[in-house]
Amino acid sequence: MSHFPERQVPVDTFELEPLREESALSAAELELDPGSVEERLHVRLKRFTLAAALATHVLLVVWVWGQWKTIALSTAVFVLSTAVNALLARRFFSKRARTTETFRLVFNQAVTLTYGLLTDWALPIWLYLPLDSLWVDEHLGKLTRYLLFSLLLLVGGIAVLDGCPPLVPAVFLVLSALAYAISGARVHLQRHALEGLSRRHQELTRAHDELAQAHQRAREQDRLSSLGLLAAGIAHEINNPLSYIKSNINLLHKDLKSQPGLTPELEEYVTDVLPATLEGVQRIASIVSDLRYFARGGPEPMVEYDLNAEVEAALRITHGQFHSHCDMNVLLGTVSPMVGRPRQISQVVINLLINAAQAVPPGGKVEVRTYQEGTEAVLVVKDNGVGMGPDIIDKLFQPFFSTKPLGKGTGMGLAVVHGIVSAHGGRIQVESQVRRGSTFTIHLPREPSPPHMGPSPI
Repeated sequence: MSHFPERQVPVDTFELEPLREESALSAAELELDPGSVEERLHVRLKRFTLAAALATHVLLVVWVWGQWKTIALSTAVFVLSTAVNALLARRFFSKRARTTETFRLVFNQAVTLTYGLLTDWALPIWLYLPLDSLWVDEHLGKLTRYLLFSLLLLVGGIAVLDGCPPLVPAVFLVLSALAYAISGARVHLQRHALEGLSRRHQELTRAHDELAQAHQRAREQDRLSSLGLLAAGIAHEINNPLSYIKSNINLLHKDLKSQPGLTPELEEYVTDVLPATLEGVQRIASIVSDLRYFARGGPEPMVEYDLNAEVEAALRITHGQFHSHCDMNVLLGTVSPMVGRPRQISQVVINLLINAAQAVPPGGKVEVRTYQEGTEAVLVVKDNGVGMGPDIIDKLFQPFFSTKPLGKGTGMGLAVVHGIVSAHGGRIQVESQVRRGSTFTIHLPREPSPPHMGPSPI
């Protein structure tokens, strides 16, 4: 009789360590597709069980040698049971239907009973009991377990009634119970270990994905840093010819203004065109100056600065993000002079403004306010954009976390904001609702306390 293994243990490429001794899988096999490895393990278990059943049948033939009719009948039963168990052990039954397992148990115990009646309960047939007990899946429930032991007791009882010494079935029933218990405990431990390995594999996969994403973000950040240096160089180059343009327009304006009897066309230039041009040039000069200041590298010392001035500089730099599709409302209150790193404070405002500009739809509104609250200065950036849910807010300040499409952001903007505000001894609060907008409120002390006056965080 052949008892093919019915127990199926989930197999993964990274989950085979507990089974390595039993299945003797090579390192090369661990690199295979999980389905292929599972198939190999399944085949090897079937071969092992077939070999054990065949060895038991050979012992039985030796035991009854000379009884040719008995040998012929028992061999025919062996071939039949082998074919049936081979069918039950195919992948078609790998989902382990309860009906299939019940049929397998009843069929195999019926075969054992047939062997006993044919061979007058020869000793080798009792080896089938512990062999069959090895492959009962306890995950199918208590009913299957009760069925197994009921069938074993039934076979033992019939054997005793048929004249078999009671001690023989009693010994092998105990061995069957031990085989079932040991096999079940081993499989339970293996499955527990596999679950742990599966969790570790998932964690490693997530960590690998996060590391790859962080690497990509770091490359983007490095590229943006290079672009910042390039922008600073371009701003410096623009500043020199801009100075000539501004100086020449000023001289032209003064010269024309001092000339008497100008024609109406020239008078219009003096009173309207040239002053408007000077105003535009001055605005370009301010933007260039702010860009050079913002992109300047190197460590920045703690100095006294004007928060409103930094907000105005940030507004000039980010003006192009807003004027085409949303309204900007600026309310700058009276704020006492602050001590800190003004270039970093300007970066905080720029990052918040860019986020707000990208969050609002066409026709949206962005509000920037500053005011004094006790000894603290308060900066508020509010928008009526897409907003965020609690799950996004919880991860908002994590480095490289971004909800924007690839190429739209590095995931570092708000992480940098949080780092700068913390380094200045301040705090940042976020209020947001989906489709109703977000409000970022930053509280900054007039002067950072000593623990916060270390090196620049960026």
